Amino acid sequence: MFYLTAAQLETGLENIRRSPTDLGNLALIVRRPEVDQREVVTEALLDPVVGLVGDNWQVRGSGMTEDGSAHPEMQLNIMNTRVISLIAGEPERWQLAGDQLYIDLDLSEDNLPPGTRLGIGEAVIEVSPIPHRGCQKFSGRFGLDALRFVNSEAGRSLHLRGINAKVVSGGTIRQGDSVRKIVQ
Repeated sequence: MFYLTAAQLETGLENIRRSPTDLGNLALIVRRPEVDQREVVTEALLDPVVGLVGDNWQVRGSGMTEDGSAHPEMQLNIMNTRVISLIAGEPERWQLAGDQLYIDLDLSEDNLPPGTRLGIGEAVIEVSPIPHRGCQKFSGRFGLDALRFVNSEAGRSLHLRGINAKVVSGGTIRQGDSVRKIVQ
């Protein structure tokens, strides 16, 4: 397994902090048709009701809702490409993180507070107030130091584990699309 030490991870923070703030790039789209299954696609449809079409978000449900249904503020999981590149190494391992969208954009709390909207291809998404945290699966795939790194105080502030979002306006997205912050 490819695991970086805490010291190795810390050396990547400067590059992560240099992520674009207003205009980024959609580097990878991953559907999760079943639990622990990944399907890398170059084009996908985002829908306000089902999230990423073909993903299991809606049928998987959530432990954060009273009835166990899918949480509407957690349709999409998004991770910064510089973070996943540091943690996972080879691009073929990025999808192991379990996120659907991997973008080169500053996901920090300061840059993308809850309610911020992003345009991707034909779609518009909105950053959720619900934090996205590393879990046991993340630790198993990338190591305990990686989990501690993304869940550290700096990691939470920079949203190194990523962000949750919901689809506001559906449409087609494609690998390579620009990701732009929408001024409201």
